[in-house]
Amino acid sequence: MNTKKINVWLPFMLSLTMIAGIYLGYRMRDNMPGKSFFHLEKRRPVQEIMDLINNRYVDDVKLDELADTAIQAMLSKLDPHSVYIPAEELQMVNEELAGNFFGIGIEFNIFDDTLNVINVMKDGPGSKSGIMTGDKFIKVDDSLVAGNNTNADTFRKLLRGKKGTKVLVTYLRSNSSKQVTLTRDAIPVSSVDASYMLNSQTGYIRLNKFSKQTYREFMQSLEALNKKGMKKLILDLRNNGGGILEEAVEIADEFLEGDKLITYTEGKHIEKKEYRCRRVGQFEKGGLVVLTDEGTASASEVLIGALQDWDRATIIGRRTFGKGLVQEQFDLSDKSALRLTIARYYTPVGRSIQRPYSNGEDAYYDEINNRYQNGGAQSRDSVKNDTSKIFKTKAGKIVYGKGGITPDYFIAFDTSGYTKNSAKIYANGSIGNFAYHYYLQNLNQFKKYKTPAEFSSRMFLTDADWNQFISIAAKDSVDISRAGAKEKANLVNYLKASIARQLWRTEGYFEVFNSTDEAVLKALEIVK
Repeated sequence: MNTKKINVWLPFMLSLTMIAGIYLGYRMRDNMPGKSFFHLEKRRPVQEIMDLINNRYVDDVKLDELADTAIQAMLSKLDPHSVYIPAEELQMVNEELAGNFFGIGIEFNIFDDTLNVINVMKDGPGSKSGIMTGDKFIKVDDSLVAGNNTNADTFRKLLRGKKGTKVLVTYLRSNSSKQVTLTRDAIPVSSVDASYMLNSQTGYIRLNKFSKQTYREFMQSLEALNKKGMKKLILDLRNNGGGILEEAVEIADEFLEGDKLITYTEGKHIEKKEYRCRRVGQFEKGGLVVLTDEGTASASEVLIGALQDWDRATIIGRRTFGKGLVQEQFDLSDKSALRLTIARYYTPVGRSIQRPYSNGEDAYYDEINNRYQNGGAQSRDSVKNDTSKIFKTKAGKIVYGKGGITPDYFIAFDTSGYTKNSAKIYANGSIGNFAYHYYLQNLNQFKKYKTPAEFSSRMFLTDADWNQFISIAAKDSVDISRAGAKEKANLVNYLKASIARQLWRTEGYFEVFNSTDEAVLKALEIVK
């Protein structure tokens, strides 16, 4: 009897279950991205055209290249910082943010169509295998790389690879051919260019980017300087193009006390998110100066904006780049990636420092170059801030948005010491060429200098050295034999710093260069 009742009601129960399932399915569809549940999207014209080209076009077409072009065209209608990263470039881009890669641990430059080793990383695979500064690579595995216009990117691809893999290098040393097999290993890409004491109380740290390792490296430098008695700090963020937002937030937390707001982000599809101080910082009270220029961007501006809004630091230099957009990277099915702008970030007082980009990407980037033409890099009075909305710091100082961060003290770009000839020299590598060969020719002489500071105060280039540099520049079709006093002084300073780089890498370069750098000298004056 019970079985008969179940059989009568079973179809009705199944129908109810099906109706409920369909109803829930449609409700789920409405809450899903793209509403794709039980929903067929209408095919877009872009896909229709790609299919027609593939099936009907008169000639063979490389659809991948065509698709890349279409993607770039779409992104050009957005903002300048939403970018498509092809698969072959993604690894190098990710390595830059990761703060390391797998390679053999050398720095190189290309002179006379040959890879020259200009520095060897201590304890890296190259150092352990006996590679030395001055070695010239002839072959990498079976690939001939000397005398055939091999470019730097090709060298990187040949020398880098997976950890533990091996690479056979044939090289010349003093005209003798040698071979060595190197095992690739992790090679750190440091965010800290230099960290040292400028005087008994004032430390200096220069950051070149914000990678996943930046906060850790910064703290190592900060703690080492604190142990040396640092009471004041000059933080150099010139030409720091940014990177990972969270790393900049962590560093800001070391300078700001309490639970102060550091920045917040917000976008159409992203809810407002606040980043606040979470701990007691290691340098909340000491004197602080930050150096900036037009190459200071993104995460750097997050850090500077927070310090300026809370009146924690004095900003010295020139107006920053003006990038206030936040990107998120989305990996695509073909191993490429899309770095898409998803939000804007705002400083603690609520200003967005993003420059306008409605006139297109070319005009957007040209604005930086135009600062040198219209006086924006030479005079504070030429800086055109957006005054449609005025912001004030906690202490009442007026600050602006929508065009980068304007420093508290302006340091003009001195055009008197830079000519078209100088620009060519900086661009074509003549300075590095001279420094490298000068180093190799004077190895014994350099043994008497134990530190960059000693080198800076005691080493001077002679007239014969300058004439040698004139000859090198002439080979690059640049005549500097009639350089004015200021231009020559600038070039000599770069030459001397570049020689120090051969001895102590970037630490040596900046310690020597900073001894005459106007912005650093002004920072020392103000931080007192």
